[in-house]
Amino acid sequence: MADTDYYTVLGLAKNASEAEIKKAYRKMAMKYHPDHAQGDASSEEKFKQISEAYAVLSDPEKRRQYDMYGSEGFRQQYSQEDIFRNFDFGSIFREFGFGEGFSQGGRGGTRFTFGGERPFGTRRGGHAAARGSDLEYELSLSLGDVASGTTKTFNLQREGRTETLTVKIPKGMITGKRIRLAGKGNPSPFGGPPGDLFIRSRVEDDALFTSDGYDLLTHLEIPLSQAALGTSVEVPALDRKSLRLKVPPGTRHGTKLRLAGHGLPHMRGDARGDLFVVVQIAIPRSITSEQRELLRQLAATGL
Repeated sequence: MADTDYYTVLGLAKNASEAEIKKAYRKMAMKYHPDHAQGDASSEEKFKQISEAYAVLSDPEKRRQYDMYGSEGFRQQYSQEDIFRNFDFGSIFREFGFGEGFSQGGRGGTRFTFGGERPFGTRRGGHAAARGSDLEYELSLSLGDVASGTTKTFNLQREGRTETLTVKIPKGMITGKRIRLAGKGNPSPFGGPPGDLFIRSRVEDDALFTSDGYDLLTHLEIPLSQAALGTSVEVPALDRKSLRLKVPPGTRHGTKLRLAGHGLPHMRGDARGDLFVVVQIAIPRSITSEQRELLRQLAATGL
């Protein structure tokens, strides 16, 4: 279901309420659950799909992430195991009033699994083997890596072995973002499929810029006279080109000026963050006698 719209699966609008989500799932679960479908393979697959959709949309945080990043971006952050973690089908069925006869799988031993560590049921009378556990690796990225995307090679320590992996890093992978390498986690101790490896980014600041999400921050020092009278100055951009910044008259020390769209790119689409320039007014440590006299004259005027 990597590219499936969960709202469409449950026949809902994107602004559906919690009650509407629960009602839609209950209705469809009654129709497609294997206890009712009598071994129909297509119904079993449909039940898996609606259950996955409900597991996401009924959880406020998962739903927020799904709405924000869409199906593809959500799948880069949540594995199948993550989706069904803490999702108790038994209590949900009881809440819906399905009763004790409504099992967590089908009749006659034809039960199934959703791919998590805790099997949803069994197949052909045997137990579904639990998949291996997931791993997470924190990868250090430069601002340039995040701006344009890159390819990184790193060594992963796993079960006493060192494995060299190469991963393609998409643009916009700011601190905390994750991508998933399916099947690169720990092997299953019971012969099931391996877990997944999640690469979590940590963006390093450089000499010119610090990052805050998709936004960048840099500092600019200007003389007192330019801050008072206003000026137009050049500031560096992330690609090391120069941008023209207008400093309005009367700008105070610490004022933050924005250059829209010159921050880091988003992972999806063409949107970008902003570049913020913090103005710092330079106070000279020593001045000439002429400058001192001029400052006295300005002070006499109340400036």
